[in-house]
Amino acid sequence: MHTSLEIYGILAAGVIVITGFFAGKGIQRLKLPSIIGFMLVGVILGPSFLNLADESLQRSFSFITEIALAFVAVSIGLELSVGALKKQGIGIVAIILAESFGAFVLVTAVLYGITRDWAVALLFGAIAPASAPAGTVAVIKECRARGSLTKALYAVVGFDDGLGIVIFGFAAAVARMILEHANGTANGISPSAFAQPLIEIILSIVIGAIMALVFCILARRLRSNNDIFILGVGFVFALTGICSHFHCSLILSNMVFGMMITNTQPHTFTTRFGNEISRFMPLLFVLFFALAGAHLHLHALGRLGLLGLVYMVARSAGLILGSRLGATVGKVDEKIKKYIGLGILSQAGVAIGLSLIVKNEFAGLGPVVATAGDQIITRGDQIGTTVITTITATCIVFELIGPILTRHALSKAKEIQIDSTTSR
Repeated sequence: MHTSLEIYGILAAGVIVITGFFAGKGIQRLKLPSIIGFMLVGVILGPSFLNLADESLQRSFSFITEIALAFVAVSIGLELSVGALKKQGIGIVAIILAESFGAFVLVTAVLYGITRDWAVALLFGAIAPASAPAGTVAVIKECRARGSLTKALYAVVGFDDGLGIVIFGFAAAVARMILEHANGTANGISPSAFAQPLIEIILSIVIGAIMALVFCILARRLRSNNDIFILGVGFVFALTGICSHFHCSLILSNMVFGMMITNTQPHTFTTRFGNEISRFMPLLFVLFFALAGAHLHLHALGRLGLLGLVYMVARSAGLILGSRLGATVGKVDEKIKKYIGLGILSQAGVAIGLSLIVKNEFAGLGPVVATAGDQIITRGDQIGTTVITTITATCIVFELIGPILTRHALSKAKEIQIDSTTSR
């Protein structure tokens, strides 16, 4: 017998897919990406309005988010052939470094100017480079975009999360040291605090590469596209589970998985596998972005405040100006230099995940600033609450405007092959 929660969950999944499908088609008529329609369905069904997709349902569907991000990462990896990256040369590396550090430095500097608190400024600055590759990839696939800007977007949104994790690891270690010194409990900073993000990145790459090698050995003997697809899905599921167990980056590991396939296997094999994944992903996009919308509590926008507004402006300026600087130094195509900054503004899951780390790991750190009954509130507690509240609110805005600006950039670059209103 199925429990009532299981029955409700199955029914809710059906409602989300059906309503999301029609909302996506409707929003396309307004020349907007269909994922905006998916998210609006989630917002309406979520706690902000009808509360049909409540928090218990969201938790039971949390695995869908990880699976969707995993397949997004694989699809990014399949587009990153070494040959294509060599053609773009040092320009892509320069863009990734410049936009990530541009956002980090500008947000840190501006927020320090407002707060006069290095710990707060560093943590917000460290979260700023994190992007939301799912939104960018969904828009690219919906528009069937092809061209140099499209390839650059795949590379940038794929690699900047990995670099962002490293930046966050170092910045969080320094912020922790600042709070501990303020409380008089610091004994210097542990080298392991700096080593941890590097270990996470290396382990993610190694696991993704090993899984790709095993998959390729087994898949070479297969002739049916369905067989290759089923085996590939199994490996992506397994890889995502391994990443969760070892606390690795599922985005980076699955991206490496895709890169290994496209750079070691015949083009026909890679194309067959990529085409099968592309047929599967639209369903994941409906569920993923509807659930993302359900997670958006619109009342959080009321807490945005000056700090959130400044963070959004500084992050956007850092990404756009940084990517333009990197493109200029790297001497890439003019259209990449002009438009890539608009395509990388989305921010969601990774940023919220990093803010949760701040909330949990900074709890109890620093001097006591207030008491509420028997509860002692430290500076670390205050910072954690400020970070997660602000990032949640700003992500709502970035997730709504990011896909729109990505489509605008692709349109201006004339890389949309088939208008999204006529796509299947």
